[in-house]
Amino acid sequence: MTALYCGIGLSNPKSPDNVGAVLRAAGCFAADEIFYTGKRYNKAVQFHTDTHAAASDIYLECVASLIDAVPEKTTIVSVELAVGAQPLVGFEHPERACYLFGPEDGTLDQQVIDVSDEVVFVPTYGCLNLAATVNVVLYDRFAKVQKLNLQNFGDELIASSRDQNNRLIVRQ
Repeated sequence: MTALYCGIGLSNPKSPDNVGAVLRAAGCFAADEIFYTGKRYNKAVQFHTDTHAAASDIYLECVASLIDAVPEKTTIVSVELAVGAQPLVGFEHPERACYLFGPEDGTLDQQVIDVSDEVVFVPTYGCLNLAATVNVVLYDRFAKVQKLNLQNFGDELIASSRDQNNRLIVRQ
């Protein structure tokens, strides 16, 4: 079992655009897998939105229960605008975590919140959509959990990450 694990659970996502953007975020920020409940995404998946083909590298599965899909010895972190949740800004991400997100047009079930080890929210004026929330949370995790390695990132990472049409450099 590897020390670092990052899973993403989506509760009944409806938008293929949002799930495609979640797949892209998962690839960019080194998530290990994505699982989701419900039937809405399966109906919409034909509108291929995974522009970076992250689904070929990241396990994606429809499951009956978000909670049952979380691997053993993994902290369940629900991300929701719930009274009593802690702000993401001060949250210390566990090395092994599965982040659960509600649908674009609803919330996680109370039962999911009740069994979560942690409940966090992204402090905003208003609510973000699903993909935006996943991006913010994964970036926060990436920056905090891998903070010791961030100083090693630089020109090589930029060159390997950017679009083929981007050849910008910073001139001193």
